[in-house]
Amino acid sequence: MAEVTTETFRCMMCGHEYQEKVEKGEDKERSCPKCRSNSIWHLKKKRPAKE
Repeated sequence: MAEVTTETFRCMMCGHEYQEKVEKGEDKERSCPKCRSNSIWHLKKKRPAKE
């Protein structure tokens, strides 16, 4: 069974941020639940700064 995580996405058209479950390795076209645009950015978790 593939690893499933909850990730954050942001719509580039309306700016709406939302979370959705993601299965590791999947390639899926997503659409904004607010405006239905498919211009979506996957917001990556910030890595700790190296000292």
